[in-house]
Amino acid sequence: EPFVADEYIERLAWRTPGGGSRGGEAFDPKRLLEEFVNHIQELQVMDERIQRKVEKLEQQCQKEAKEFAKKVQELQKSNQVAFQHFQELDEHISYVATKVCHLGDQLEGVNTPRQRAVEAQKLMKYFNEFLDGELKSDVFTNSEKIKEAADIIQKLHLIAQELPFDSLMDFCCYPLSSPGKYHDLECQLIQEFTSAQRRGEISRMREVAAVLLHFKGYSHCVDVYIKQCQEGAFLRNDVFEDAAILCQRVNKQVGEVFSNPETVLAKLIQNIFEVKLQSYVKDQLEEHRKSDAEQYLKNLYDLYTRTTNLSSKLMEFNLGTDKQTFLSKLIKSIFISYLENYIEVEIGYLKSRSAMILQRYYDSKNHQKRSIGTGGIQDLKERIRQRTNLPLGPSIDTHGETFLSQEVVVNLLQETKQAFERCHRLSDPSDLPKNAFRIFSMLVEFLCTEHIDYALETGLAGIPSSDSKNANLYFLDVVHQANTIFHLFDKQFNDHLMPLISSSPKLSECLQKKKDIIEQMEVKLDMGIDTLNCMIGQMKHILAAEQKKTDFKPEDENNVLIQYTNACVKVCGYVRKQVEKIRNSMDGKNVDTVLMELGVRFHRLIYEHLQQYSYSCMGGMLAICDVAEYRKCAKDFKIALVLQLFDTLHALCNLLVVAPDNLKQVCSGEQLANLDKNILHSFVQLRVDYRSARLARHFS
Repeated sequence: EPFVADEYIERLAWRTPGGGSRGGEAFDPKRLLEEFVNHIQELQVMDERIQRKVEKLEQQCQKEAKEFAKKVQELQKSNQVAFQHFQELDEHISYVATKVCHLGDQLEGVNTPRQRAVEAQKLMKYFNEFLDGELKSDVFTNSEKIKEAADIIQKLHLIAQELPFDSLMDFCCYPLSSPGKYHDLECQLIQEFTSAQRRGEISRMREVAAVLLHFKGYSHCVDVYIKQCQEGAFLRNDVFEDAAILCQRVNKQVGEVFSNPETVLAKLIQNIFEVKLQSYVKDQLEEHRKSDAEQYLKNLYDLYTRTTNLSSKLMEFNLGTDKQTFLSKLIKSIFISYLENYIEVEIGYLKSRSAMILQRYYDSKNHQKRSIGTGGIQDLKERIRQRTNLPLGPSIDTHGETFLSQEVVVNLLQETKQAFERCHRLSDPSDLPKNAFRIFSMLVEFLCTEHIDYALETGLAGIPSSDSKNANLYFLDVVHQANTIFHLFDKQFNDHLMPLISSSPKLSECLQKKKDIIEQMEVKLDMGIDTLNCMIGQMKHILAAEQKKTDFKPEDENNVLIQYTNACVKVCGYVRKQVEKIRNSMDGKNVDTVLMELGVRFHRLIYEHLQQYSYSCMGGMLAICDVAEYRKCAKDFKIALVLQLFDTLHALCNLLVVAPDNLKQVCSGEQLANLDKNILHSFVQLRVDYRSARLARHFS
């Protein structure tokens, strides 16, 4: 433990008698001092003794250090001597090694010709056996030494290939023996390889394949391997899945058997594509090629997709340097005869199928399609500019039928969607935009022209004249359905066509075609604005039938119990229904445009209608109530201009009841100050008391 002087002194004092209060013993400083002096002396003696011991140890250490240094010097000298001996030994070893290498080279120079001579002697011996026609050597008679026999036969065969023809003629037996033995041994090796493959002996297969590598029949060995691999591999209905499993299994095995596994695996895949898959594809497609275009296209798409998926799986294997091109050529070799005229079959099927869907719909409605006008957009715009005198010809009664069907549209879009998917998969990349545009043109022809456009034309022809009573305005239903359908058409344009043409010149062509379609349809929808004339006509009929002259000039001024007239109630009810119908039928800015036009015409109708009557004081109050109700109805339009017009009309009606003395003040009010004085005067003239001198004087 570390030495602490204070604690040491405390313990010394505690042990000394009289050094502390122990058991009541009195403290004796003298004894304590004496003890301290004695202890100090003892410590001094101990210090001297220890010091002497330290000095002795230091002297001994110095002596040993000198001896150790001397020993190290001796060792260094010994090490230098040993290093010199090592260098001499190394030089001697290098000299001996040089001599040995030189001797080895000399021995090799002598031994190599000797080995060749021995091998030549053996070959000559075997050659003599072939000349004698009797093979006695164990290497030819022992089936277990087939590898050595193959090596000998291969060498003899190469020698025979190098000999001139005249020399071969001298050895007349040789061509009868050696080539025959070469062929027999080759067949024997292939048979041995086949047997080993059936037994599943990979090591024996590898050994035989290595021997056959130098024979002409090596390719035949590979063919046999490929043929046996496929035995029992295609037992299920899914040939593509079977092919993938087979290639996966062979890929693991072929590297253990052959020295060139990628070549063998590529040859297996080529055999599968050119034999199994090509035969399967032909059976599936030729059955429907001429009889059922729909099934033919479905099968073609399915088979091509499954083949490309199989190709993607095979890309994982080592098939050489350019496996992508290799697999693409195999796929092309199978489908080239079907893909060359694919788009013609697609367009022909799409055309007949779309026509059938439309005809089936019209037949279900017992409707015979009539021919529609094909005038250009400019012609339609000219007719719009003159729509107040639009010669629509005799009105056609459609019995409430819009001739638009969501089911038909869904079917047409579904057929086109599938066509786009097939086009994307089956078209050559260079032809893809052009083919997609042709499919889009078919959709435009049958959906937009033959269905939507025809329904709009029929709806326009079915708009009743403005003086028709109880006219049913089905054109708004046509507008509503056409609007919904076109949204579906636009969605398919963006989702399925755009990805196919986005990076090609056909994009601008498709966008322009779509723009022309939209413009043409909007023009025809604009033409349907004449439906508003029918609405106004219906309001006129209601007002003419329900409004009585006595409504605004009652016989008993003091006994008027109604808040507004019956004509006002029916007109407002009719207007609210039409506003709701317009909102449900259209969207966007079209709603505001049509409602503004209807609101302005509605205001003009009420304004002109009020001009036809004379008003007593109570009748004027009732007219104000009617206009207030019309104004409340106008709020449903949510068009600021329409509401402003009815606010002004309501202010004009106040002129029918205001006291003569206040006429000028009311006319100079905020809402009437900017109106023509003739308009104000025309309303004042409607008062029954207008001819009184007092009223005329105040207004003048």
